[in-house]
Amino acid sequence: MTALTLSLHPAIADIPATEWDACAGPDNPFVSHAFLSALEDSGSTGRRTGWLPQHAAIRDPTGRLLAAAPMYAKSHSYGEYVFDQTWARAFEQAGGDYYPKLQVAVPFSPVPGPRLLVREGAADPAGLRQALAGALRQAATELGVSSVHVTFCTEDDYTLLGEAGWLQRLGVQFHWDNAGYASFDDFLATLASRKRKVLKRERRDANQCGLTFRAVQGRAITPDLWAHFYRFYTATVDRKWGSAYLTPEFFPLLSERLGDRVVLMLAERDGTPVAGALNLMGTDTLYGRNWGCDGDYPFLHFELCYYRAIDFAIAHGLRRVEAGAQGQHKIQRGYRPTPTYSAHWIAHPGLRRAVADFVVHEREAMLHEMAELDAQSPYRAAGED
Repeated sequence: MTALTLSLHPAIADIPATEWDACAGPDNPFVSHAFLSALEDSGSTGRRTGWLPQHAAIRDPTGRLLAAAPMYAKSHSYGEYVFDQTWARAFEQAGGDYYPKLQVAVPFSPVPGPRLLVREGAADPAGLRQALAGALRQAATELGVSSVHVTFCTEDDYTLLGEAGWLQRLGVQFHWDNAGYASFDDFLATLASRKRKVLKRERRDANQCGLTFRAVQGRAITPDLWAHFYRFYTATVDRKWGSAYLTPEFFPLLSERLGDRVVLMLAERDGTPVAGALNLMGTDTLYGRNWGCDGDYPFLHFELCYYRAIDFAIAHGLRRVEAGAQGQHKIQRGYRPTPTYSAHWIAHPGLRRAVADFVVHEREAMLHEMAELDAQSPYRAAGED
């Protein structure tokens, strides 16, 4: 392989969008230049939130970008959804400094996708990804940080990093797979009778509480609609976490830069929005993100975030709906447990040994848990009504 150079960039704007997106590809909007720049330009990432961009770029001798990774220097573990706070406390109690660390991730977005980005059509893409993995370790060493964490990566990234000696960690999310359904009723027909009745009742109750529903995309999402949605978003954050990372400016920038890939599901009463669920659309997947609501309506969360997402996916021929982190209640709505992947490089040998032992046992427990969760699936068995 020709000589390659690594550079770190404190702003995604330092890298031309065409160059970055040639590596990120079209499939997953969360690693696109448009999404990452909307985070930075809106002030959602940066010093205020403690996500300081340090995007990694690998170039050939001509300066052509061949590989990249969305990376951030962090002095905390908030907004990641792969929890390492116990590792930090243990290391600090032993006299070490866990922070700062490097995080290869999409901020505030527990969305699986590629993290080791390689230019489409590049020669030896596997070699470039290996070079990028090595460059991330090199960057950590030169910056004197404790660790590098590649979270919610693809299984291919997870495997490559594991082969390179990184520690591997499993998680679980709940995704809905489209088996070529022509309608929501086609999907319902695959469920056991008792489960099917529950879903029908939930949809009926949600649709009989005086609300109207619609999906709005891209530039059709007006500033007024975004203002309503931001109120929903902050109300949900206040109830659950108490800190809103995303600024009001982020959401309009998103629809401006990503266009119709931004899908806002709305519930309205007399023309006024009372709830909204934000989704991004990839090539074959609808990704559920934030949601919020004014008032209390039966099963509205399930209707907007899960059932309307399934309707949209079927209508648009999408293969999958990924409805975000956590939520075992999604199983009974047709979303099945799916592994998520992360990989971790830790400089200190003692901490590395302790974490290695932890993730081995955690993986075993996670695989067992996923099998148990999948046994709760509402889909009917062969011969079952």
